[in-house]
Amino acid sequence: MHDIIIVGGGPAGLTAAVYALRAGKTALVIEKAGFGGQIAFSPKVENIPGTILISGAEFADKLAEQVMALGADVEMECVTGVEKTADGFTVTTEEGASYEGKAVILANGVKHRMLGLPGEEELVGKGLSFCAVCDGAFYTGQETAMIGGGNSALQEALLLSEVCTKVTVVQNLAFFTGEQKLADALMARDNVEVLFSTVVSEYKTADGQLTGLKLHNDATGEDSEITVDGAFLAVGLQPENEAFARLVGLNEYGYYDVNEFCATRTPGLYVAGDCRSKFIRQVTTAAGDGAIAAMGACRWLDAQ
Repeated sequence: MHDIIIVGGGPAGLTAAVYALRAGKTALVIEKAGFGGQIAFSPKVENIPGTILISGAEFADKLAEQVMALGADVEMECVTGVEKTADGFTVTTEEGASYEGKAVILANGVKHRMLGLPGEEELVGKGLSFCAVCDGAFYTGQETAMIGGGNSALQEALLLSEVCTKVTVVQNLAFFTGEQKLADALMARDNVEVLFSTVVSEYKTADGQLTGLKLHNDATGEDSEITVDGAFLAVGLQPENEAFARLVGLNEYGYYDVNEFCATRTPGLYVAGDCRSKFIRQVTTAAGDGAIAAMGACRWLDAQ
C-alpha cells in the first residue's frame, strides 16, 4: 500500500509527488496519456518563474524526471474509480488493475474543448494554441484568429491585439457571451475584426503547419477564407470529474467544489490543479495546488 496515490501526471500531480516524496511518504502517480497535461502542448513557455524559455514538453520531462529520481512509482493507466475503504482508498483503472493507498490526490486535469475538425489535434503546437497568455507573444507582428466569444476569448483577444498586426475573432453566435465591458474594449481596437454568426469549417495547412481558416457564416450562408499565422481556441474547458463526484462533489460547471486548501469532504482525499474550481488555470497555480494538496495529505496521514 502506498501512502499517497496521485491521479494525474500534469504539473499539479507531479508537484504533489515531489512534495509527498520529500516529506518521506511513498507515492504512486497514475497517468493515462503522457506527463505534463495541457502544458505539454505548448511549444514555448515563458511564464514559469526562474525560466526564461522552455518548451512545454521539456518542462514536463524535467518534472517527471525529478519525480522518478525521488523514488515515485509510476503507472501509465486510466483511472476509472476511487473507493473509500477501511484502510484508505482503492483506485481502479480501465486496464483492470487496482491499487491501495492511504490517501489520494485527484489531479486529473481538464481538456480543452475542440471543434472536432479533421487534423485538429495534429495542429496543436503547429499554429493552433489554447493560451494567448502563454503563446501570444510568439505571434508579435503577425496575424492571428481567436475562436470563441466568452470572457476567456475576449480577454485573450485583447492581449493578442496588443502584439499582433491583426486579430480576427470568430464567434459562432450573433453576439458575444462575455462581459460587455470586454466586448466594448475589443470592438474599439483598430486591428480587430469580429465575424459574428461564423464557424470554422476547415483548417488550412501547408507542410503540417496552420496557414488559415475556412469559414461559414450561418446567417448568410456565405463561405470565406482567411490567412493567419496562428489561431487560438477558446471554446471552453471540459472537466472529466464525474467518476469521482460522489466522494468530492462538483459545482455547476463540473469542477471539483473545493477551496484553496484542496481538501474534499472525504477525509484523506484531496484535489489539485485545473480540475478544481478556481479563478486562474495556469502552470504556476497548478503547481501551487499540488504542493498544498500534498502537504495537506501528509499532515492528515501523520495525524492518523
